[in-house]
Amino acid sequence: MATDTIAAVATPPGIGGVGIVRVSGPLVPTMAQAILGRSVQPRLATFGVFRETDGRFIDEGLALFFPAPKSFTGEDVLELQGHGGPVVLDLLLHRCLELGARAARPGEFTERAFLNGKLDLAQAEAVADLIESASVLSARLAGRSLQGVFSRRVEALIEQLIRTRTYTEATLDFPDEEIELTPESAVADDLCQMIAMTRELLAEAHQGRMIRDGLAVVIAGPPNAGKSSLLNALSCTDAAIVTPLPGTTRDLLKLDIQVDGLPIRVVDTAGIRPTQDPVEREGIRRARDQLAKADLILWIYDAACGPNEAQPADLPDDDCPVTRVRNKIDLFGDSPEIIESAAGTEIALSVKTGAGMDLLRRHLKARAGVSTVSEGAFTARRRHLDALRRGLAQLQAAQQTLLNKAGAELIAEDLLQAQQALGEITGHFSSDDLLGRIFSSFCIGK
Repeated sequence: MATDTIAAVATPPGIGGVGIVRVSGPLVPTMAQAILGRSVQPRLATFGVFRETDGRFIDEGLALFFPAPKSFTGEDVLELQGHGGPVVLDLLLHRCLELGARAARPGEFTERAFLNGKLDLAQAEAVADLIESASVLSARLAGRSLQGVFSRRVEALIEQLIRTRTYTEATLDFPDEEIELTPESAVADDLCQMIAMTRELLAEAHQGRMIRDGLAVVIAGPPNAGKSSLLNALSCTDAAIVTPLPGTTRDLLKLDIQVDGLPIRVVDTAGIRPTQDPVEREGIRRARDQLAKADLILWIYDAACGPNEAQPADLPDDDCPVTRVRNKIDLFGDSPEIIESAAGTEIALSVKTGAGMDLLRRHLKARAGVSTVSEGAFTARRRHLDALRRGLAQLQAAQQTLLNKAGAELIAEDLLQAQQALGEITGHFSSDDLLGRIFSSFCIGK
């Protein structure tokens, strides 16, 4: 537990009806006495006058005292709830600093909650995710992570890993002892089960990450196919310039939109074609960079064009998620439709008339998994996905080592590395640098 006391304004900047100064640490009881002129009963809202050192009036409001360890941070915590003016809150914060507190760093209250065992790291991150939620759905998923839904899934996997490690390492630590060892078939079954669990968890975490961060959608295709018009139609704005001239879009245009509560980052790119224009060539290079970062590529082409333009070009790899969009069907009297084939998904629509745009929006939600969100869904971050992928890779390496009969010590090392990777999610294995990066992204006062 920390030996110093921290304080910060816990409400957003600006003018509001109520403003809160939060304090955490061992000096809280004496500070409450000094500011209010009397002690404060635990967990009981107490009305009082907040005063300067010389007794001058600062504000009046409610004081709430939460003694350790039954508080958010696990330390003594005091919340002073007064009027929400920035000058008043600055005076009240200055009074707390004058009494021995120091200004809290961004996220330091939540960091102390983590360090004092009140939250694990995934739950701590969910606090920030809940505050920053851009949709009702992302808020609900962040709430589930805060309640420990994601953490319990990870912990169950780690527990099974530890059990398998225990049996595997027993053969190394006590080779001459007469102990009952787990047969290879049982270890193989455990590995298969853990790999399946990790894959399932990774898929759900990927869904949670897309709902938290938004689906990254890149609109690409040949010039004059309707890319900028599609961006305008999805965003219901005139954000992109639309002209009949090919090569109008030369740089990236990024917009954050919502489709039925799903946050989506849409990127309009330059038309991909051979060109000697240096500005257009730079725009095409940037377009290709965006393709590598996309959760989904919408390859839009003119319904009047040939099969070559209908095929996505210059993709980073064969596994890129691509949906072909056949635009301008109104010119041919075609009906809007979604076509599923071995080549992938194609949506026939008209950006000009709006025919088929509902099919595209429905498709975007399906790609993010919004239509299949379960009651146990949770929010996740990119670092969680990275940790799960590394854990999965180590489990698969252990499985291959077992098949090759390469030795228990190699399997034990693979299992240890898998456990450490998964432990990074909840904070069992976390460096100070990682904690610093995570909590520095929080708002001050949280």
